[in-house]
Amino acid sequence: MFTKTIGNSFPRSVVQKAPVVNVSVNLSAKPSAKAIVIFSGFLLACLGQIAFAQSALNFSTGLELPATMQKTIVAGVTPVGTVVQAKLEVATLVDGVVVPENAILSGEVTESAAKSATGPSRLAIRMDSAHWKHHGAPQLLTLTKKVYLTAWSYPATASTIPDSLYQSPTDLPSSRNMTRLGSPSPPTRRLPDADDSSDSPASTTQSSPTTTSSAAPHRVLMKDVESTRARDGAVRLTSRHSNIKLDKSTTYVFAGGGLAGGPV
Repeated sequence: MFTKTIGNSFPRSVVQKAPVVNVSVNLSAKPSAKAIVIFSGFLLACLGQIAFAQSALNFSTGLELPATMQKTIVAGVTPVGTVVQAKLEVATLVDGVVVPENAILSGEVTESAAKSATGPSRLAIRMDSAHWKHHGAPQLLTLTKKVYLTAWSYPATASTIPDSLYQSPTDLPSSRNMTRLGSPSPPTRRLPDADDSSDSPASTTQSSPTTTSSAAPHRVLMKDVESTRARDGAVRLTSRHSNIKLDKSTTYVFAGGGLAGGPV
């Protein structure tokens, strides 16, 4: 047996009469079989929990892509296999790549059935890629995660803006990137001409407020629509009230996993 002695090397000015500590380290001792089994089981359990947590994270914290359809889709009317496109409303990080606002998502209808006397209306759409232009050069991103149409949407809302809140383009900062989901770009109005006077009919007549349309600031579930997710992640929308219809004025949510706040 090899024995190693470790002595206390502190200066005597710091530690007076420090005792020498002898530590014996048995380097030839072997761990018992029981200890190896316990340690191996503990290690496998930790690795299993890490793998499960990673899998749950990839599935539950799903990718969320709010987009507006480029054409109307009606369950039972739009056939399976139809190529569909939607415009992304908010820049989103996808697989480490920032897909910019107004990028086009492309995919296809995977299920489409009209409501019948015995069955509900069914609709499923899967998005496979996104493309846009960067400095004039076309960019294409293939979506590695399966992204499907969910039961969530940002419905269009009408808001009335008084004429007094209007601003001229010269009074505004650059608004090229100001439009965001639920936040319409600032409206503009015509500036008065030089020959307009305070007593002219045009100046004494108060203009009526203008109504604008924008997306709601928070997503909501589609009315009378239910959703189910298959084991492979595919999402199917169903409705027992009417045929499911997607219009071009509503922002729909496509996702590659579960979403917070309710069903897919």
